[in-house]
Amino acid sequence: MRLSPVAVHATVLAAALAAVAGQKWLAMDAGREVSAREPFPAPEAPLFRPALPGELTTGDGRPAEELPGSWPCFRGPARDGISREETPLAETWPADGPPRRWSIAVGEGYAGAAAHRGRVYILDYDTERRGDALRCLSLADGREIWRRWYHLPIVRSHGISRTVPAVSDRHIVTLGPLGHVLGVDAETGEARWWRDLAAEFGTAVPEWYAGQCPRIDVLEGREVAILAPGGDRGALLVAVDCETGEEVWRTPNPRALQMTHASIARMDWRGTATYVYPTTGGVVGVAARDGALLWEHPDWLVQPAIVPTPLPLGPDRLLLTAGYRAGAVLLEIRAGEAFAPTPAVVARFDPRALGADQQTPIFHADRIYAVLTKDAGPHREELACLSAEGVLLWTSGAERRFGLGPFLLAGDKLLLMDDDGMLTMARASDARYEELARAPVLEGREAWGPMALAGGLLLVRDLETLRCLDLREGAR
Repeated sequence: MRLSPVAVHATVLAAALAAVAGQKWLAMDAGREVSAREPFPAPEAPLFRPALPGELTTGDGRPAEELPGSWPCFRGPARDGISREETPLAETWPADGPPRRWSIAVGEGYAGAAAHRGRVYILDYDTERRGDALRCLSLADGREIWRRWYHLPIVRSHGISRTVPAVSDRHIVTLGPLGHVLGVDAETGEARWWRDLAAEFGTAVPEWYAGQCPRIDVLEGREVAILAPGGDRGALLVAVDCETGEEVWRTPNPRALQMTHASIARMDWRGTATYVYPTTGGVVGVAARDGALLWEHPDWLVQPAIVPTPLPLGPDRLLLTAGYRAGAVLLEIRAGEAFAPTPAVVARFDPRALGADQQTPIFHADRIYAVLTKDAGPHREELACLSAEGVLLWTSGAERRFGLGPFLLAGDKLLLMDDDGMLTMARASDARYEELARAPVLEGREAWGPMALAGGLLLVRDLETLRCLDLREGAR
């Protein structure tokens, strides 16, 4: 096992702690709870920090490599919320819903699962050991194959875990609730490298903990993890070699912009692969090749949080959405002076017309599918279909509201979860809302975690349960 030099595991910075004001933290030296409302201990009084990379334990699960399909990261293989697999899905379900293959308890949170090569990966929170836990499960039956965990005693802040691992054939990269990043062998669970974003980059962990999902891309023939730490130590975005943990490039951060809950999107503008990320001080575009800052749009500022990821609408347009009455903005990346990419606002949308509280919209066949925000007036929390210019074509109506639940597209079918675990299947059409099936599939609350679809098997979760449903045609 090759390890890069270990990042200094320093005190979690006061800035990161202040971002979760009102929550409690544990003082390692005194063994007592410290409230963020109290004065912070002096820098020389060490607060708890995990001993990365933690410990590896094994279970009796076996990979189901005979099962087809892959959903290897947040929003699926192309990170657009779309499954392009050819597995036929049932057109309708029994009254009690599609067959359930397995169900397991998980720690309180909203972290979605990834699925690849017959394995399910989820960054969980182990409430008994009080630590982050990367769990590898069998897709066939949910039995645990292995678990890598590190002690991190924190308390809930609207749940704890909320990020999806990024997986390839060889590597897994995770980003924990307090900004701890692990690079792990996808088969064995062996740790390859680790970073502490707060200690290394001065990252301020957002309120309600980190929500950014890492991504793995291939740059110049090698797999790299792309992260957006932000912070006051000169790293807006970084690319890290997935094998060694060595830094490939970093984007300077002279304005000390900080991390939000959103994840990094990618668009290809005139042959230039560009990473797009909404920071606390606006949206930035960064060259995938070397991390150079290509453009900034400082006017997209949303408080207290930006959650949805930017949505590319083709090679030169970008849709920004958020809740908190922010609505949406449509940007066009144009060739400015010396043909440099320059963002320009094409349209602004009132939250009653377009916006997204939590889940990122889907763009397919020149149509935008979005669940509107709670501020959308009579169409609040309804599924909406809009043109690429933002013209409303239809909504699901007042009888079909979906709250903060996730959704994805498979073929011509939209799968949508509401807050309370009701799963709906609707036709993806620009003509009207056409519901195909609807059934309760979870019994808990706050079923907000991103779903994953692999080979017709759908992974869903609520606050404390992860479940696998069989959506395949003819499944019993």
